[in-house]
Amino acid sequence: MNRSYRLLWAGQALSTAGFSGSMIAFPLLVLALTGSPAVSGFVLGVDAAAQLIAGLPAGALVDRWNRKIVMLCCEAAQGIAVASLVVALLMGTATVPHMIFVAATMGVCRALFMPAENAAVAQIVTQEQLPTAVAMNSARGALGQLAGTAAGGFLYAVGRAVPFAVEVLTHLVSFVALLFVRVPSQRRERLENGHLAKEMVEGLRWVWQQRHVRATVACAVSLNFFFSAYYVILVVLAKERGVPSGEIGIMAAMLGVGGLLGALLAPRLHRMISPYVSIAGVFWALTVLTPLAVFIDNGYLLGLLFAGMALLPPTANTTINTSQLLLTPDRLRGRMTGVMTVIAGVSAAAGPAFGGVLVQQFGGADAILLCAAGIALITVVVTISPTMRAFPVTDRVKEPTA
Repeated sequence: MNRSYRLLWAGQALSTAGFSGSMIAFPLLVLALTGSPAVSGFVLGVDAAAQLIAGLPAGALVDRWNRKIVMLCCEAAQGIAVASLVVALLMGTATVPHMIFVAATMGVCRALFMPAENAAVAQIVTQEQLPTAVAMNSARGALGQLAGTAAGGFLYAVGRAVPFAVEVLTHLVSFVALLFVRVPSQRRERLENGHLAKEMVEGLRWVWQQRHVRATVACAVSLNFFFSAYYVILVVLAKERGVPSGEIGIMAAMLGVGGLLGALLAPRLHRMISPYVSIAGVFWALTVLTPLAVFIDNGYLLGLLFAGMALLPPTANTTINTSQLLLTPDRLRGRMTGVMTVIAGVSAAAGPAFGGVLVQQFGGADAILLCAAGIALITVVVTISPTMRAFPVTDRVKEPTA
């Protein structure tokens, strides 16, 4: 990989770790200041809601604006917002509205940064390097999340402001690294009257018209919906069976460990197996593994089960994301990523709520089997789908010029 990609990767690895650490500390901080779990959950939810609401317009704006400048502004805005919280904590003047503002700023900035980075990576690296870059970005996210999650609680114990001060430092380092990243200028069109809504609709239309993109989105959203529900159910079931909280924490962390190992394996597996096999393999693996949780009441074994489930998805994501970037014209890449972010966000928000309803109505074991049945049904659809069977090999996908 070239110097620009390495700088971008390293800067974002630090930034992700800092953000993950503060996201562990944020609900603890709100709870300490207000004593209300509801307010703590609400403030944390503002971040996700802001990212979801801003997703579509952010994608369109990224296609209008210089992508490097967008990324620099996002890092600067996040650093300033979190620094203001550090100052307020040190002065003893932190308030809930201030924390809501910080959370909303973080969500909007991530909604802008993600499509800007995805589009920029497709410009920074060659087509042959793109699958590896996509896989390494996935590994970076898993590594940053693991490191930040592990450090966040410890740093908060040192001092309430400490994890947020560390995040400010990571944004500063990432900002400096970005200054030296060379991103080729994208081809921007002067669209009729510059209507943002029309540009957003164009992005939605593009995603809908690409049958391979449309099919993978439908399958991935359905799978994410059931798996996020399954995750909530499994945590509840573990508590019901008396699994200690420490083991539950390890169980959750093993999902990240499996994802990290899978991301490191993804470039090699991507070259070895066909796109159809890499995508269908994820669904079949989850179909086989998800029901096993009914028979396991040990947190460490559940953690190994989670790690196994997380091992193959990075290869499928590498295949899918690389194909999407190569199929999409450069002028639409921001909007394509924005659409995907919104769809994934809706699925991630709805799945846990659905899991909560299932476990309340049917109990943990039956709820797991219902989720497993839903995943199995999607697996059958993926297996027999002519569109998925004809999924293009990324080496044969040519970047469109318009």
